[in-house]
Formats: sequence, C-alpha cells, structure tokens
Amino acid sequence: MDLLFSNDRRGSYPDSWYAATSNPPAPRPPLRGTAKADICVVGGGYTGLSAALHLAEAGRSVVLLEAHRAGFGASGRNGGQLGSGQRQDQVTLEKRHGRETAQRLWALGQEAKALVADLVARHDIPCDLTHGLAWAGGSDASVRDLHAYAAHMAEHYDYPLEALDRDAFAALCPSPAYRGGLFDPGAGHLHPLQLALGLARAAEAAGAQLFEGSHVHHVRHGSKLVVQTDAGRVEADQLILACNGYLGGLDRQVAAKVMPINNFIVATQPLGAEAARVLTRDIAVSDDRFVVNYFRLSRDGRLLFGGGESYGYRFPSDIRAAVRKPMLRVFPHLADTPLDYAWGGTLAITRARMPYLARLAPNVLSASGYSGHGVGNAVQAGKLMAEALRGQSDGFDTFRALPAAPFPGGGALRTPLLVLAMSWFALRDRLGF
Repeated sequence: MDLLFSNDRRGSYPDSWYAATSNPPAPRPPLRGTAKADICVVGGGYTGLSAALHLAEAGRSVVLLEAHRAGFGASGRNGGQLGSGQRQDQVTLEKRHGRETAQRLWALGQEAKALVADLVARHDIPCDLTHGLAWAGGSDASVRDLHAYAAHMAEHYDYPLEALDRDAFAALCPSPAYRGGLFDPGAGHLHPLQLALGLARAAEAAGAQLFEGSHVHHVRHGSKLVVQTDAGRVEADQLILACNGYLGGLDRQVAAKVMPINNFIVATQPLGAEAARVLTRDIAVSDDRFVVNYFRLSRDGRLLFGGGESYGYRFPSDIRAAVRKPMLRVFPHLADTPLDYAWGGTLAITRARMPYLARLAPNVLSASGYSGHGVGNAVQAGKLMAEALRGQSDGFDTFRALPAAPFPGGGALRTPLLVLAMSWFALRDRLGF
C-alpha cells in the first residue's frame, strides 16, 4: 500500500479550510516521454519547491515531479506554525551535541524563519504571515521548565522569550487546560497551502519545469540518473529526493530512519464574538503534551485545531470525532460548535526529532523527517540542498553530521513498535504525567 494513494483522491487537494480559501492554478500536465535536466527533484512540497526555485535562480535546468499537485502533502495541510530554532529545544541539543553545534543549529533555525519571510516578500506570496507564537504548559512543573528555558535563551542566545504566569497566559488564551507558558514574538504562523502555491509559481517563473500527476516509481542510479514515472522519464545529472512522508520504497536508507505518521486538523464554523474565548490576539499556540495540540484562529474567525496522531496507513473513519476529543479538553465551551472542515495529512518523524539530510550517492541528496517543524526546516532544506549541489555545503553538512539512528524493527516491525511507544506516551498525557 502506498501512502500517496491511501487516503486522498488522486490529483486532488484534501477538503480542508486551506484548500477552500486558496485559488490553485489548473493542474499542470504530467510528464510524458523523456525530459533532460541538470537536476531532477522528486516531490512538490516545500522542500522540493524551494530546491527547484533556488536551483533555477542559479541558472540550473530543473525538472520537478509531483505525484499529485504542488503542495498536496504536508506542505499544504499543516498547522501553519513557523517556529524558532529546531524541533528539539536548545537545552536538549546542547546535551546531545555540545554548545557549539547547538548554537549553529539555532542560527540555522533563525535563518530558516528569515528565509520564509524573504521568499514571501520577494515573491509576493499572499499567505498571511503573522508574528507571534505561544508555548502552553499544562502543569506547574512544565511551566517552571518553560520559564527556566526562557532564562536560558536570554542568557546564552540573547533571544527574548516572554515568561507568562497563569493569569498572563489566560489573558492570551483563556483555556482552563493551561497554567502558564511562553510567548515567542519572533515565531509566527501562515497559510501553508498558499505558501506552497506561491513557491511553485516562483519556481516556474525562475525557469523550473513542474510536472504534476507524475508518480515516480523507480530510479536508476549512475553518473547519469534515470527517474521513471508511469508515462515518462527524466535523465539528469543530479537528483533530489524531497518526499518526506511519501517516500515509499524509493530509498531504503532514508526509509529506515524516517517514518511517516498521520496528524489531523479541524476547522470550526466562524466563532464570531466567541473567538475571544479561544485567543485574544492573532497568535498560534502549541502545548507541551507528547501528542501536541496546536491551534490558532483563521482570518475568518474559525478555530483551526490540530491534535491526535495515527501510525498506520489509513486515516480514522471519523476525523472530526478524533480531533474533537482533544479540542474539548482545551476548549470545553465549544462542545456544541459545528466543525465545518476536518482533514488529515502525512508527515515524517525521525527518532531524534531532527531533520534527516543525507547524501545517498555522490549525485543524490535527500531531506526529510522534519518531525512537525517543517514550515521553516523544509523550505530551508530545499535551499541547503540546492547550495550543496553547487559545492556550498556548510549548512547541509551541519544537519548531515547529526546522528540518525534507524527505527528498530526494520520495515516490518517499526510501525507496531512505534504504536506501542506512542500509545504509552499518549496515556501519560491523559493521566496528567
């Protein structure tokens, strides 16, 4: 079973609030026959689109192949949060890799935010990029940890995070579920599908060729690569795999270290005056649960709430019911509020919850496994791979040097083993540990 075709209509965006509020172009034609290029990019999400854009701007000939539509996958369905740093916090990164590497990773995270903002401005992408993101603590202990982290970031990184006690956090987010948190004025949120569509337009304008409905099912490696689809093939000198959770069987090395999981989002009906009982400012929020809840208000006053995960191939039969449970733990007053949209998507995680960037062969690069931090990471990874193929690999090599352990159990057992582990942590969330 292929995740590309397990849960969605072929060649169609999911029935999400994002798709309902975007204006995608007509489908691009699939690849037919033989195309030749300096570089072939497989995958039309943030990573592939960013790589194609930066390579085309550098004068390279680029063919990008997407099995569905540009922005079809996680890039067009995610929570839209543009976080600071990396998926792992700086204290964790210092313990794992030392202060020097952690500081380099922080700098790369800051560059990723700046890159997204620059691309949005330079290419006039109407994705409602807005600053402000809060981290919510559900216990006194987690709030103390968050406040200690703010002090650490001020002392060692000169980065301002505002520590919020219970009353200050409630002034931003009047939920009974939280006891305090942090506010990050340098992070933000945006309309993810509009960002993807804008990157696709920019890549084409720079000279990249984008083919949709072009499912890659085989790569023949060598000094001249052949990338095969159902109806055509690309002959290229270099290859970028930008598939994230939809890699399938294209590369075993990546598949051993990057695992797809599913996540789900709902959009309520417009809340009107009730929106102030959710958020009092136009910010995004993520909480401290192992299975993270994340939410924000849409521009038309809906609550966009993400929560719940699954680890098989299929989405739950009733996404609304699956997400309503965590949503009501955070906002019990919305029990009778209709959910106008509900959708799922496939992302990818690594054991370290850090991106996995790899040189699979002298002329083949891959980036994936953003672990829920992909808006900035994925756009940046595309640029870093474009630079690496042109001989400028410092940023790419920083991520490439990070240890990346395979999931235990191999392809056959990694999913059931992960389900057991995740179920344990989800139980801890429910019990309040």
